[in-house]
Amino acid sequence: MPAALPLFLDCDPGIDDAIALAYLCCQDDVDVVGIAASGGNVATAQVVENTRGWLSLAGRSDIPVHAGHSLPLARRVLRMDPQAAETATGEALEYADLTHGETGRGYARLPAPSTPVSSVTAAQAWVDAAHAHPGQLLGVVIGPATNLALALEIDPELPSLFKRLFIMGGAFNYRGNTRPTTEWNVTFDPESTAQVLAAFDRTEQEERLAHLPVIAPIEATEAVEMTPTRLATILDGASADGADDRWQSVLAQLAEALRFYFEFHETDGLGYLAHIHDPFVLACALSWARKHTTASTGTGPEESDSDVREASAPVPVRGSAGDLPWASTLWAPVDVELTGTLTRGETVADWLGRWGRPVNAEIIRAINAPAFLDHLSATLMKGPPA
Repeated sequence: MPAALPLFLDCDPGIDDAIALAYLCCQDDVDVVGIAASGGNVATAQVVENTRGWLSLAGRSDIPVHAGHSLPLARRVLRMDPQAAETATGEALEYADLTHGETGRGYARLPAPSTPVSSVTAAQAWVDAAHAHPGQLLGVVIGPATNLALALEIDPELPSLFKRLFIMGGAFNYRGNTRPTTEWNVTFDPESTAQVLAAFDRTEQEERLAHLPVIAPIEATEAVEMTPTRLATILDGASADGADDRWQSVLAQLAEALRFYFEFHETDGLGYLAHIHDPFVLACALSWARKHTTASTGTGPEESDSDVREASAPVPVRGSAGDLPWASTLWAPVDVELTGTLTRGETVADWLGRWGRPVNAEIIRAINAPAFLDHLSATLMKGPPA
């Protein structure tokens, strides 16, 4: 078996997050160091319960779940002065319950978690994971970036310890799915995304990162559409392949969650289907990492603190094409609008070099959705390793 890939996942289940968790449970070469449960689609406490519930249903209660901060960065002052926070942000905090249901599970019914939440906060868990696996840790953020931003406050040197960071979020020159020009994860906590990008950018300028962050925005990920027909194929295929009762229960509850998601998309005028952004970003990150795994240094897997950082990749040129699994990409300088009265939370790429800033991200521009969906379907039908 190949060496395990150390992964730290930050998510906010959420229905497409749940599919990502199911996909993760099917991997036999991934060491899930921890999962941060970050508020976003629903409140943090509910996200924690959803993450633990899905893992418990899949028989993976061994994976540590770390509770995130209860508020986005701009709202932390609520703990001291609610009126100041209301003035600072301009509006009340809202969640995506219309999209994912009041519990964030759609119609799914999950078991009560069988193990306690980790006593380590999500922010500290990010720091601990990176230091335990310097140069090896793959970070994947498929919810708001709140807790990674808080981790960077604890340890500003964190970016140099990552193998690479993948972020699901943003909308570049595209209509939004939250406000007219913004995407949900970034809109929920725009300061956090801005701070994460700035921190990785600073590290790149000071010492060169091995690999710049990847951003998967909705104009690309909306191509990944789950349909009732494909879902039925997955359910039938798993049954035909002899999936055990536990895994068939996971798929059955995913189907119930997706039924709600289908209904939401239909109500939103998109048809009876579902955009499943998150499993693509996770799968893309893992597939990329497998292709870029550092050759063995002779140390055993138990010596996870050995530093095996890669040499920096060549400096990318703005507007040039990158190379990611199932995707076409372009390199560009990226930032987040924080003060616009109509555009707060919009991600902006400087395609023409007007800012005079260096490239700081690889942006996914298009996805080979049929190929990825076939891979996802086959993975879910096969289920977790025996």
